[in-house]
Amino acid sequence: MTSTQTPTAADPAATATVVPSDDARTSEPPRPRVGAQNDSGRFLPENPTPVIECENVDIYYGDFRAVNDVSLVYGRNEITAMIGPSGCGKSTVLRSLNRMNDLVPGARVTGRIAYHGQDMYAAEVDPIEVRRRIGMVFQKPNPFPKSIYDNIAYGPRVTGMKVESMDDLVEEALRGAALWDEVKDKLKQSAYGLSGGQQQRLCIARTIAVRPEVILMDEPCSALDPIATARIEDLMEDLRKDYTIIIVTHNMQQAARVADRTAFFTAQAAEGTGDRTGQLVEFDLTTKIFSNPGDKRTEDYISGRFG
Repeated sequence: MTSTQTPTAADPAATATVVPSDDARTSEPPRPRVGAQNDSGRFLPENPTPVIECENVDIYYGDFRAVNDVSLVYGRNEITAMIGPSGCGKSTVLRSLNRMNDLVPGARVTGRIAYHGQDMYAAEVDPIEVRRRIGMVFQKPNPFPKSIYDNIAYGPRVTGMKVESMDDLVEEALRGAALWDEVKDKLKQSAYGLSGGQQQRLCIARTIAVRPEVILMDEPCSALDPIATARIEDLMEDLRKDYTIIIVTHNMQQAARVADRTAFFTAQAAEGTGDRTGQLVEFDLTTKIFSNPGDKRTEDYISGRFG
């Protein structure tokens, strides 16, 4: 088998939610070629084609406002990086994009977060389906205590995906994560026997096996060595052809290498309590953020003056 495309799956959950269908999400017309090229020569439109949009988003944990008034557009088939000092809210924003914060007691979102124009926090939206369409890769590799094969097959099985061949789906997901050639002869062995970098690529394969459109990555390379990090970055470049990728990273060089657009966040300490509320400072093409930022706070951060 040579195909690298995941088989079309009839997902019964998709009909029970207002999240756009897999077919509908690809029907948007291309935008005019007005924009710039990134460092690799890839053309970028001046304005991204929206997949996820945040409009005046505040995020609270109980009465504490963790993030204040964030408005961002995450573009189709682009890599968007969110950077900033610790405690600036970038991971909080990331986890709000597929409703992972729903699992935190007292967490709530105001404003609007839309997926293809529809409010993903509307009462009728199934958060489980949101998380299938918008997958998550975490900071540390977290394979299940199962075989390599069952790690990939688990998601499609529990979501009720109908595929002609689970073997083909497993192979395609592992190929998509650039892992197949390394594990094809040990699919029944424990995923815990893989190296850290291989485990992280396995987690990426596990994510793409359920056919998301968006992949969220929360510092996916922070626990990896430089060689494994380089492989993940190369993989992101390949995945961008089929997926929208949003990454949180403390590594500014990584953001400069892989991201098409970059959002810089900082935190403002409240008088009296010292509680830090995250805020978006600047969002632009990555080349502009790193070469000609529009805000002095951005310039100070990327030049190492603070953070």
